[in-house]
Amino acid sequence: MFTARQRDRVRERLLARAETDGTVTGAALTGSHAVGAGDRWSDIDLVLAVRGEPATTADRWTRWLYDDLDVRHHWDLPAGRTVVRVFLLPGWLELDLTFAPEAEFGPRGPQWRTLFGRAQPLDPFAAPDHGTLAGLVWHHALHARVSIERGRWWQAEHWISAMRDHTITLACLRLGHTTAYAKGAHLLPAELTAPLETTLVRSLTEPELRRALTATATLAVDEVERSDPALAARLRPMLEELTALEEPTAEFGERRSAGS
Repeated sequence: MFTARQRDRVRERLLARAETDGTVTGAALTGSHAVGAGDRWSDIDLVLAVRGEPATTADRWTRWLYDDLDVRHHWDLPAGRTVVRVFLLPGWLELDLTFAPEAEFGPRGPQWRTLFGRAQPLDPFAAPDHGTLAGLVWHHALHARVSIERGRWWQAEHWISAMRDHTITLACLRLGHTTAYAKGAHLLPAELTAPLETTLVRSLTEPELRRALTATATLAVDEVERSDPALAARLRPMLEELTALEEPTAEFGERRSAGS
């Protein structure tokens, strides 16, 4: 893998090019390096302010990166006029390079350090919505149960794992930690994370998937309850019904037939 020195040399080349590019009017570091928290494994996160159409500058830089830095692949994250382009360089060095219109060049969170140019005052990114996360929990629980009934073991595992991810996000949101990509998970107390080990699917068998679904649903609604007891009181009995081993009741089955 890349060394810290190799990464730093790449970043220096990027900044040198930005300073001589007539369409680039600003540059900023984001991510861990912006706040002095980078380590040996940190990648490069760079935002460029662009005069004119960001996509034009992004495409020109992309050609240069392939020619001069031997990029192996790239892909984009949708962000309106802003181009967020993610590059894979030799040695598994990741470069997250954002080309932003000048009016959208500015911090939306604490991890930002302007290197040159004028940063604009922008609204911070909104935190995840608790109600939406709780909704995803019950949605995924339902679809995990349906996948099990249909004998779709991999799909069931997908929904169960996604429920666990949202449970971690809910806990990070409640405690004020970073929520994206489980970046705050290591800061959660052991009394929250240790029980989550029971939610891991150990084999693709029906009994194991049912067990993991029950464990995940229980811990998820426990976390919902810490922030919204009233919502948890409504969801808990339904999740307990959903994860029970019994077949659906006749009444439930009749309703399903009538509405199908």
